[in-house]
Amino acid sequence: MRVFVTHNPEDLAAYYGRALPELRLLTKRDGAPIDVVLNPLERDLTTSELIEAATGCDVIVAHRSTPGEAELFPALPDLVAFLRCAVDISTVDVDAASAAGVLVARADKSFVPSTAELALGLLLDCARTIAASTIDYRNAKQPPQRPGWQLAGQTAGILGYGAIGSYLAGLLTGIGMRVLVHDPFVTEVSGTAELVERDQLLADADAVFPLAQATPETENMVDADFLAQMKPGATLINVSRGELLDDNAVFAALESGQLGALGLDVGRAADQRPAPLLASHQRCVATPHLGGLTPQNADAQAMSSVEQISSMIAGKVPARSMNADTAVRLLAHFKK
Repeated sequence: MRVFVTHNPEDLAAYYGRALPELRLLTKRDGAPIDVVLNPLERDLTTSELIEAATGCDVIVAHRSTPGEAELFPALPDLVAFLRCAVDISTVDVDAASAAGVLVARADKSFVPSTAELALGLLLDCARTIAASTIDYRNAKQPPQRPGWQLAGQTAGILGYGAIGSYLAGLLTGIGMRVLVHDPFVTEVSGTAELVERDQLLADADAVFPLAQATPETENMVDADFLAQMKPGATLINVSRGELLDDNAVFAALESGQLGALGLDVGRAADQRPAPLLASHQRCVATPHLGGLTPQNADAQAMSSVEQISSMIAGKVPARSMNADTAVRLLAHFKK
């Protein structure tokens, strides 16, 4: 088995460096070590560059910034699996992979605590202008008085009660916030969180967290109408997907004061990073998609792919496979 790892050097060190020795310890059925090939460039590869670099490889382990475009799969006849070293597969053409008989699989959801904690951190910064005051001091400036607001006793609204939403609800409750939840697919919430209609959540919440999945139906869900329904001066925190926000509408709400503060870890720029339009606003705190960037999560997601490759060597379909029924190349590989 020959494995190609797409991570550029910076991402390899941050996300996959600790798992790389474990990957190299894997052995083929005859006991020989598997072949591991690394990205030869100092940057992310284009699809055409990936096709050239991964020719002859059986497996691609793809960083989240490496798309799985339609032309990739038929161009690599030896490829049996495309393993996304992340949970999001929105940039992977699963239909094209299936048509070529290539398995697509993703990592485990190990990012939940890290991402929820960052959402809380962004809320704290928006409430107390921590970063702005720190930057002033670092530049030897006397910060102006910046009155903040206490989170205890305030109301948080969570739209989407999945893994991150439910975990975040516990964090927010723990610091004394009232937590409102809206999710059309949920009928029960835990703890003291309250399940409410969306209109009530937007009207009552001092801080709103859109945590819905990115789908065609949720694209631009935070639009001008959504923002107009929010409590005037409320805070918006997005650590989910950039596609959920209509950036122009959010910018207009910041300018008018309808939106009091904005915290972003995702957006419509490259690698899901916040776009400059919003990130440069004085009432925005923006981080460059750091939600899962902790050693604990990076190790877990990288080790997910090591586990998946180990399963394939043993003749098993790996966990978290998205199209096992059409992975005919993998089935043929098992018979070799």
